[in-house]
Amino acid sequence: MAKDEQMPPSRLIDEKIRELGDWRGEMLSRLRALIQEADPEVVEEVKWRGVPVWSHNGIICTGETYKSVVKMTFAKGAALEDPAELFNSSLDGNVRRAIDIHEGETVDEEALKALIRAAVELNSRSSKRR
Repeated sequence: MAKDEQMPPSRLIDEKIRELGDWRGEMLSRLRALIQEADPEVVEEVKWRGVPVWSHNGIICTGETYKSVVKMTFAKGAALEDPAELFNSSLDGNVRRAIDIHEGETVDEEALKALIRAAVELNSRSSKRR
């Protein structure tokens, strides 16, 4: 049995944060906390070789970590209003939008929580139409 088959997703995400051991782990941990504050009913998953995924009636966003960036990709970001202009990556796509966060940067936490809530609402509306 593979490691990810025997450990709950929340523990896998804990482990990923711990293994990063630098600013990326701290940022991923903070983003995770903001997601949970914005949507206490969020479901944590791990997909695509260890990528944290947060869902509620469908994927809200992912939390990818790269050498110089933490990328928060919203599955239906192109359909979301972004008055604080948090989206700064994947802007050309028809569906997804992302927020790239580099070392030393901060995120407008209230605007991010509003964006998360809007993504949950969009997923909820979409799931009711099925």
